[in-house]
Amino acid sequence: MPRIPLIIIALYFSVGAYAHFVNPEVFIAMMPDYIGFQAELVAITGVLELAGAIGILLPQTRVLAGYCLMAFMLAVLPVHLHMALHSELYSDIPEWGLQLRIGLQFVFIAFVWWAIKPERSHTNSASTSYQ
Repeated sequence: MPRIPLIIIALYFSVGAYAHFVNPEVFIAMMPDYIGFQAELVAITGVLELAGAIGILLPQTRVLAGYCLMAFMLAVLPVHLHMALHSELYSDIPEWGLQLRIGLQFVFIAFVWWAIKPERSHTNSASTSYQ
């Protein structure tokens, strides 16, 4: 049975993936104009979020999925920075909310790191036990 933090992570990214497919216009509107293939990138990131949500629940893929989700959150950080630096383009979101998102991104990266710690520790000890 998965631990509660893993379920929280899976739900978070599942909801995000669902939103990418149901309302892609919202995510396209967040992206800076200089990024091309916006609709395609929104679809790809939705797939990646769903894959990470599933992978974090499976013991065999949990550590890899955790690292991939952390990398994913770092990869989308420039979009959050763009939004915070150009808050006038996102008047429906309070400026403090745009800035808070950046900090929360790092909190959630740390949360994923912490949630996969038992598997990371087990993997590290297993790889060094036969040396």
